[in-house]
Amino acid sequence: MLTVTSVNVNGLRAAAKKGFVEWLDGTSADVLCLQEVRAEPQQLPEGVRQPNGWHVVHAPAAAKGRAGVSLLTRREPDRVQVGFGSAEFDGSGRYVEVDLPGVTVASLYLPSGEVGTERQDEKVRFMGEFLAYLKGLRERAAADGREVVVCGDWNIAHREVDLKNWRGNKKNSGFLPEERAWLGSVLDETEGGYVDVVRALHPDVEGPYTWWSYRGRAFDNDTGWRIDLAVATPGLAARAVKAVVERAASHAERWSDHAPVTVVFEM
Repeated sequence: MLTVTSVNVNGLRAAAKKGFVEWLDGTSADVLCLQEVRAEPQQLPEGVRQPNGWHVVHAPAAAKGRAGVSLLTRREPDRVQVGFGSAEFDGSGRYVEVDLPGVTVASLYLPSGEVGTERQDEKVRFMGEFLAYLKGLRERAAADGREVVVCGDWNIAHREVDLKNWRGNKKNSGFLPEERAWLGSVLDETEGGYVDVVRALHPDVEGPYTWWSYRGRAFDNDTGWRIDLAVATPGLAARAVKAVVERAASHAERWSDHAPVTVVFEM
């Protein structure tokens, strides 16, 4: 079995003070993908920067206090890669991948965007470059007899069942028609060639949501978005036997505005 968990920690130093460390001590994951770490490795407490029993790769952003992704693996990776060959984005703390036996695992933090601003333009540029990279990654992996899973905060709800208030978000970043079409291209078997593993295992349910705003009673009312995805090559997706969103028992027990997404593959 290979258990992969992904979570946007919304600032790892803050999460560590609110329950992340205890959660990490209890997880059975083989691989952990973190996003929005927002810290340089030296700013993290030792037990968070390099927890016992894990091999850790940190990819902080050049812009301090922003973005940042990390990958934790129980066994030492065969290969580590920060970024995806982008002159604009490789220093932005948004992508890191490692090779383990038979599988490449990546942690992704896609830009969030905001309609009518440079942030949205940045998101569009990222998506354009990243889709081309994903296609090449899939092809290279297939040539090597490997599978791929890209986990992380994709910052796009693909379909209406992926967010509670879809009617009110049609003109907002994260649910724009062009963003949804782009994610559809990633998941098109003839284009991107990847599979949304959680949706494949839970085809007919609303959600399961992975992010809830801290404003109002979004968490208590389960007014959420499903934007944290595990996207895998078809061969690996077919081996997925379980996918769960580790939703906190109560608002007070949350250590991030996102919940961990865990997928178990039969290897």
